[in-house]
Amino acid sequence: MNTQFPVPLSGASASTLLWADETSIEYQALNQLRRVSALPWVHGVRVMPDVHVGKGATVGSVIAMRDAVCPAAVGVDIGCGMAAVRTDLTASDLPDDLSGLRGAIEAKVPVGFTSHKEPVNIRRLQVGGGWDGFWSRFADLHRGVRQLDTRAGKQMGTLGGGNHFIEICLDEPADGAESHVWIMLHSGSRNIGKELAERHMSIAAKLPHNADPSDRDLAVFVSGTAEMDAYRHDLDWAQEYAARNRRVMLALVCSAVRESFAQRRVVFDEPISCHHNYVATEHIDGLELLVTRKGAIRAVAGELGLIPGSMGTGSYVVRGLGSVDSFYSASHGAGRTMSRSKARKMFTAEDLVAQTQGVESRKDAGVVDEIPAAYKDIDSVIAAQTDLVEVVARLRQVVCVKG
Repeated sequence: MNTQFPVPLSGASASTLLWADETSIEYQALNQLRRVSALPWVHGVRVMPDVHVGKGATVGSVIAMRDAVCPAAVGVDIGCGMAAVRTDLTASDLPDDLSGLRGAIEAKVPVGFTSHKEPVNIRRLQVGGGWDGFWSRFADLHRGVRQLDTRAGKQMGTLGGGNHFIEICLDEPADGAESHVWIMLHSGSRNIGKELAERHMSIAAKLPHNADPSDRDLAVFVSGTAEMDAYRHDLDWAQEYAARNRRVMLALVCSAVRESFAQRRVVFDEPISCHHNYVATEHIDGLELLVTRKGAIRAVAGELGLIPGSMGTGSYVVRGLGSVDSFYSASHGAGRTMSRSKARKMFTAEDLVAQTQGVESRKDAGVVDEIPAAYKDIDSVIAAQTDLVEVVARLRQVVCVKG
């Protein structure tokens, strides 16, 4: 059991607990945390070990608010999160050359700014119901995005860029048994989530109660207003879009795996899925509060979650321990140690090749900002939160697809 954390944040107004050493957190991130803790609606803030500076609100933060929501505390990639599934394939089933498997995945799932030429055939994929009702709600979204329906339809089942990825991983069984093959992916609500978030942030910044905040990005919506109702409506839709996007992608990757191992029937376990940029109404400290997690997962007792590392460094499947202290939360990943621009200045494609040895992936200058050295050590991040989650499986990447 971790006995070092949590520790209180010095200078915070509302209760703010850290699962990290204050001295290890960037000055800008500490200031962000103190500013958000001073908002009059904030009940408490919880800070995960992958904490780092973000736009407006800190990545790796959990904020419980009374009758208010801060859109920056959700982020622009509304509903971003993880999905994973274990297969009955084992390490010995994989070929020595994994480039063909990577190519099969990339042929099924568009990456970066690209989209499907036509919307994915949902019925053929068999990815659950409710699609007609889901898409019918598009007409009720913010009027500024209603012309984006065709684009949103073609981006359903696409990866995006940045830190989003699709991976083929091997678990590391403690009993010495052969490793099983896992599929893991990380993505969110694509362009439509970003467009909705930015429009609502602009609205919030102009509301009278946000006339003079210490940080314009910390503007909030308050309950009982038309602006809050509109934001929550669009937020809920975008969170659902993100979850459905991951479901479609996972089905497409499973299809690529089936086709790559056509000589046998591949069996897939029940998928694991979790948001890590979202809002939910939850009971905290005996109160009904609006909880935003930006770079954090829900970790109620027994609930499975996914905490990825950077490309080539390993990831974790975890089970929540239901920590009241953390507002039932845990970290969402390793967390960056430097900005993308700094990583591009410090490292080269040759450095990326060296740090991703043994992983079939892009190794060019276009993804140098995702180099493992730009992130915290995932094993240390997990070690800092042994009171929040227990490890179910450690995964090692062997294929990594990025935009």
